Amino acid sequence: MSIDPHSPLPKYFQLRALLLNLIDGADLPLDAPIPSERELCARYRVSRMTVRQAIELLVGEGRLNRVPGKGTFVARPKLEMPLRLVSFTEDMLARGMRPGGRDLDRRTVPADARLARLFDIPAGTPVHVVERLRTADGEPMAVERSHILAALAPDLLDRRLADRSLHGVLEAVYGLVFDAGDQTIDAGLAEADEARHLEIPRGGAVLRLQRRSYTGGVCAELGVSSYRADRYQIRTTLGLP
Repeated sequence: MSIDPHSPLPKYFQLRALLLNLIDGADLPLDAPIPSERELCARYRVSRMTVRQAIELLVGEGRLNRVPGKGTFVARPKLEMPLRLVSFTEDMLARGMRPGGRDLDRRTVPADARLARLFDIPAGTPVHVVERLRTADGEPMAVERSHILAALAPDLLDRRLADRSLHGVLEAVYGLVFDAGDQTIDAGLAEADEARHLEIPRGGAVLRLQRRSYTGGVCAELGVSSYRADRYQIRTTLGLP
């Protein structure tokens, strides 16, 4: 296939479609580098500006991934953000991926006004904070900050949590079974520490999740997480009212 100079479609948009055909047809597999700008210019007889416009479109759509100093590569497909009460570990296992992670911080703090309001508890109530980097098949995916009422899991911070499901530990050790929850998702920009852990540029796009998990009508956990926006998308089913 080639660029049609007489088509009403701009040349960069035609080149975008040609590159997508290579990606979807497996001529360019996942993580493979795309041909250089010079090669694309020669192959499709277009200007370097046209090539750059097409590549910018595909980077913005999440189909290509630009790595500074290395080149541009075929991006891995985005994962759908789970819109149900499921842990990261359970979600990755259901996708056939290997969940993992490492501890970033753990501490017990007195609930400030915000935590008191979200948990519906008196200010000053002890709350465990567990911050972890979560990975899938070794790739960093999210920074999770879990807040758990200390009275419900007194010695939680003494336990190994790095590569384990926190929900699994809370259920197996403390009998906390989450049966309801609410969640909000916002767009945000990665802070310096988040960007370093997630291996994305500082100020890169993230999806910020805030989820409250309930057991027997009591909010026992507040999760505040930052997920890589280049690896996740949100999909929902629409119906007529």
